[in-house]
Amino acid sequence: MEKGEKNRGGGRVKERGIEMVVNFLVRAILGAALIFFVNQFLDSQEISVAVGLNPITFLTGGILGLPGIALLYGIVCWQIL
Repeated sequence: MEKGEKNRGGGRVKERGIEMVVNFLVRAILGAALIFFVNQFLDSQEISVAVGLNPITFLTGGILGLPGIALLYGIVCWQIL
C-alpha cells in the first residue's frame, strides 16, 4: 500500500471480478472465432458438421473454453449417428 492510501477492503475482490469477466469475454470471443473457422474448414472439405453461432454456443465457449467447443462438435457428430 502506498503512503497516504487507505485500505478500502474491496479492492482485491473488485480486481478479481474484473479479471473473471475479461477472461470470460476473451474465451467466448476466441471460441466463437474458432467455431466460425472450423465451420468454414469443414464446409470446404464438404463435411456436413456445423455448430451454429448463437448465445448458447457463445456462453459454452466462454464458460468451458476449448473443451466446451469440442463438446459442441461432439454433440453435433452424435446427432448425425
